[in-house]
Amino acid sequence: MTHTSNSSPHVEPINKRVVLYVIIFLIIAIVGLTYVKWWPYYHKAFDAATKHSIGSSIISGKNPTAPAPSWQAAWDYALTYYKSVWKAALLGIILGSLLQVLLPSTWLLKMLGKTSFKSTLIGGFSSIPGMMCTCCAAPLAVGLRKKNVSVGASLAFWLGNPTINPATLVFMTFVLSWKFTLIRLVFGLILTFGVSYYANLFAGKTKLPENLTVKPEEITEEQSGSFIKRWLKSIWSMILHIVPAYIIAVLLLGASRAWLFPAVGETAGNSILLIIGFAIAGMLFVIPTAAEIPIIQSLMTFGLGTGPAAALLLTLPSISLPSLLMISKSFPKKVILFVIVSVVALGILSGIVGVIFL
Repeated sequence: MTHTSNSSPHVEPINKRVVLYVIIFLIIAIVGLTYVKWWPYYHKAFDAATKHSIGSSIISGKNPTAPAPSWQAAWDYALTYYKSVWKAALLGIILGSLLQVLLPSTWLLKMLGKTSFKSTLIGGFSSIPGMMCTCCAAPLAVGLRKKNVSVGASLAFWLGNPTINPATLVFMTFVLSWKFTLIRLVFGLILTFGVSYYANLFAGKTKLPENLTVKPEEITEEQSGSFIKRWLKSIWSMILHIVPAYIIAVLLLGASRAWLFPAVGETAGNSILLIIGFAIAGMLFVIPTAAEIPIIQSLMTFGLGTGPAAALLLTLPSISLPSLLMISKSFPKKVILFVIVSVVALGILSGIVGVIFL
């Protein structure tokens, strides 16, 4: 009897703590996403259906062109942008830091640690409820990488948030058309799952264990110490390495809107050079969730062709200069370059399809 009662004195309490931590993380994520994303987007979908609009262009408002480059243009854009995203950005930082201290590494590695297509699929599908813009999803991608989640799975989560966002697809159908939605969905899936999976090839020689087992002593070490201290350390590190570059890049892009998105006449509306130029501009520029819809709607009103519009459809939300800076220390440089080239290339292909299909 004595031997039986003392055979596993610590394993069960530790496992209960792990389960409790996972439940806490899920509750915070669900409450946060409900308040910041799900509930507001539920109401926004009705507006999109009835008004066929979700607001004015964040680039130029109701004007045909953006304001000339200046400090005022930078400041005005930054204020408008942060007013739109601050709740989601804060939630992203909170969840990205909590992920590092609440979710067990062994569980994450089992699900997302391999370079297999299965891990990429799980990472991509896990992004769908988040519906975050590329910058707000970046802290979560950074948190996943700090837990040694594979490059493919982390990228699929990061890229999937903005590109296969179900709310954006609904808004797009009501405001633009189902054809725009179809193009976005097809190229979004290619980017989220295809590009992310092949990015593993550029990740270097780092290999994670193929067969991972949960060991009580590993969990004890991971969950030891004060939770508050570990979380504060995690969130401070994330803020220190992410926020400064985020702020500076948004100001820079806000000032250069007129250069990135010049006025276009109808005669040049679908030229291949314009498609390439807008694909690159869209890749660099930073927008809130679903802001590509009113931007495209506004630019097409003033003469932009369906080709450049379709290029922006993919490249505007996928990545941006600020989000690339935010994740730059978490992914190998070759991976980041591969993602940049892939986004621009798919944007160009999307633009060509837009000329033919739209």
